[in-house]
Amino acid sequence: MSVSGKVALITGSASGIGLELAKEFAAAGAKVVIADLMLPAAEAAAATLVQSGAEALAVAMDVASEAAVEAGVAAAVARFGRIDVLVSNAGIQTISPIVDFKFDDWKRLLAIHLDGAFLTTRACMRQMVNTGGGTILYMGSVHSHEASPLKSAYVTAKHGLLGLARVVAKEGAAHGIRANIICPGFVRTPLVDKQIPEQAKALGISEADVIKNVMLKETVDGEFTTVADVAQTALFLAGFESAALTGQSITVSHGWHMGG
Repeated sequence: MSVSGKVALITGSASGIGLELAKEFAAAGAKVVIADLMLPAAEAAAATLVQSGAEALAVAMDVASEAAVEAGVAAAVARFGRIDVLVSNAGIQTISPIVDFKFDDWKRLLAIHLDGAFLTTRACMRQMVNTGGGTILYMGSVHSHEASPLKSAYVTAKHGLLGLARVVAKEGAAHGIRANIICPGFVRTPLVDKQIPEQAKALGISEADVIKNVMLKETVDGEFTTVADVAQTALFLAGFESAALTGQSITVSHGWHMGG
């Protein structure tokens, strides 16, 4: 159960959770493809991994663009010959009551989360079918299972990833392809930091109350999930080579959500 020598393509990996995933996979011996909308940041991240002794490649990838995804995956295969692991991680967040939610914002969020997951899955599955299998991991959320006010598009998208992961697990089984979804609680990233003042304003409470009584209220220890928590879970799932663990949702939330 190891990712050493495997090729892992991680979307949205120039920063945040994705960057931590890239670092952990590289440290475990994987060859890492940093796929990100921001190519200069992706190149900087890849250069850092190379300096540490890893093999890494940066590719520009707007996950909502079919052409960009196909080109990025082709570049990765041209460099490394195969893709063994896809981590569909790229995502955004938009906070708004439904009655005020702009349709363009709704479509953009769903395009990045769902179109992006589909397009990268399809491109990587086509490669995996030809090379004997692989692992596809989706970055879900506790909001794949639960709902919160002001996050209609995000909750809808994260629920949708559950369905995609399960279908990929069914269709991919004959080709040695496994699919699972990681569902973190609140991770203190720039994406979450941005939400704190937004929710405070929308709910009419202090930022401290947002953290304590909204974000971390249901955890067992009042702690944020860490990027390391998520990265270690991804490494475990990517290295687990039996179909005993496929089509599953793994929640990493300090007890916020306890269930399937």
